[in-house]
Amino acid sequence: METCEKYSPEYLRYLELLSKEYKTQAETFTEIINLQAIVNLPKGTEHFMSDLHGEYEAFYHILNNCSGVIREKVEMIFANSMTAEERDDLLTLIYYPKEKLDMLQREKAITDQWAKKTLSHLIRLVKLLSSKYTRSKVRKAMPKVFRFVIDELLHAQPDEDKNRRAYHMKILNTILETGSTRQFIYALTDLIKRLAVDHLHIIGDIYDRGPHADKIMDYLMHHHSLDIQWGNHDILWMGAAAGSEACIANALRNNIRYHNMEILESGYGISLRPLAIFALDTYKKDDGIEPMVKAINVILSKLEGQVIIRHPEYNMDDRLMFHKIDWKQGTITLDGQTYELTTTDFPTVDPQDPYKLSPEEHRIMAAIQSEFLESERLQRHIRFLYSHGSLYRSYNNNLLFHGGVPLNEDGSFKAIYLNGKPYKGKAFMDMVDFIARQAYDKRDTNSLDYMWYMWCGIDSPVSGRIVKTFERSYIVDQSTWKEPQNDYYHLNRDRDECIKILHEFGIDSPQGHIINGHTPVKVKKGESPIRAEGKEICIDGGFCKAYQGSTGIAGYTLIFNSHGIRIKAHYPFKDVTQVLMNNADIDSESTQVELEPKRVMIGDTDNGKKLLQMIDDLKALLHAYRQGIILERPEEKEI
Repeated sequence: METCEKYSPEYLRYLELLSKEYKTQAETFTEIINLQAIVNLPKGTEHFMSDLHGEYEAFYHILNNCSGVIREKVEMIFANSMTAEERDDLLTLIYYPKEKLDMLQREKAITDQWAKKTLSHLIRLVKLLSSKYTRSKVRKAMPKVFRFVIDELLHAQPDEDKNRRAYHMKILNTILETGSTRQFIYALTDLIKRLAVDHLHIIGDIYDRGPHADKIMDYLMHHHSLDIQWGNHDILWMGAAAGSEACIANALRNNIRYHNMEILESGYGISLRPLAIFALDTYKKDDGIEPMVKAINVILSKLEGQVIIRHPEYNMDDRLMFHKIDWKQGTITLDGQTYELTTTDFPTVDPQDPYKLSPEEHRIMAAIQSEFLESERLQRHIRFLYSHGSLYRSYNNNLLFHGGVPLNEDGSFKAIYLNGKPYKGKAFMDMVDFIARQAYDKRDTNSLDYMWYMWCGIDSPVSGRIVKTFERSYIVDQSTWKEPQNDYYHLNRDRDECIKILHEFGIDSPQGHIINGHTPVKVKKGESPIRAEGKEICIDGGFCKAYQGSTGIAGYTLIFNSHGIRIKAHYPFKDVTQVLMNNADIDSESTQVELEPKRVMIGDTDNGKKLLQMIDDLKALLHAYRQGIILERPEEKEI
């Protein structure tokens, strides 16, 4: 045990502060015992999802069934005591308690016998799921109104005279008599889902393509424990919410092109009516391109051109297109090759100043920019992305990011100049994270422009490719559509390269992995989400319906529990009605990525290391009390 001479003045001040929370020796050693017990429990289950792209119903269902974890537990407990149909009924009730109870009520199927049996099943399931947590943590996870009752039911012990059984049966009878069955089922099903997954990771791209990213954000804001790594589509909306016109134009185009205007107009109160009227009045040629798409494409190209001209350091002059067009011939010359355009309908482009908005375009964009800035719901969602998100995260020996770390062809970290200084590897990622936050806090032009670059730049950590919006919109020859990528996106198949990246971010464990999304895994073509001999796992499997034709599945999720890592491949989700009517759970296939050499306990996790440090500090405090270095304060009251 240390003596007072070994405590630095700074550490003694820290122990003095700690003594205000643990005022006596008894309080101190009680907490040591509690923390020692916690670090020796199995780690909680982590759930990873990526590239949600507004597909709220599929996202909500997979969260409800915890990627099949709840089904596995139900099968484990009730395989011999319930039929398959009864188990499916119970699962549907857990996933959608309100909707299932409404349906059963209409069918007059809710009887006292059904209620008692169902409550007993749910309590048994909660007992199993709560076994890896402390009683204190489980109690805190319970809804306050039923906390005492659930706690009593979970900790029933057999006794000789069966008095405890009678007591607990009386509790269940009272729930029925007081008409509290529905509320109690809500409480238990919510607790089951909360205990099944301890922590949720969203690895980018909540926004665009699908219709209801706003509903996903509402749900995430009420989740008990999560983190978010920003994707390029999230960055785009973050930049738009901070006022970047180039980001706003791209966000508009994404949703106009995928016919998802509802999120803009109903979700965030951003009116597209002036743009629609302008488009119909201005673009009248019948060339198969929708007028609104034409209008936003031209506005977008002009605004992007302005950003590129302001920032020669982006090295994106090749993306300046309008001055390369032969307006009479309807062609464009790129790298010495001349290509036919799909349309010559560019009435607002001035060949002498092609990147300047027309007065009407300027007026429309200024109004839409104000609506982005003033949308209370959008700003609330974006603030949540900042407060719970980051560009990357190291978590329990896994490195999480959406896209990639920019690399040179030889695998070395690429030096990229930001504000006149070179950054690479982790230092680059940290600086980009800082710029993204500065864009929202200060809204300065340079930071806002970089938010746009992050959306579409080849050296962006969330994009990593040259986005060819113009070519895909206007050039007939599809050979021009190919979008070159940063070298990371082929080097991430190499085990040694992934290990080097992990080391750069301080992860040296043999069980370390890079987990990301961004590039859809084309299962149909034989691609695998598990790369680099298991060191890199890409979980973009196509939640977005627009991608499912090429991926062949409808999304991946990853489960990391105390035994190891499993990846789940999901197949298209129909709708909630099918679940309720037919107990149609989403079909999934599970693949074991890695088994841990020994069961992972809380003490092995990042949070566990903090708890172990806290135990050491409490032991030092206990020693200080016993040596009289710090005096106990049992009667001290807060002022």
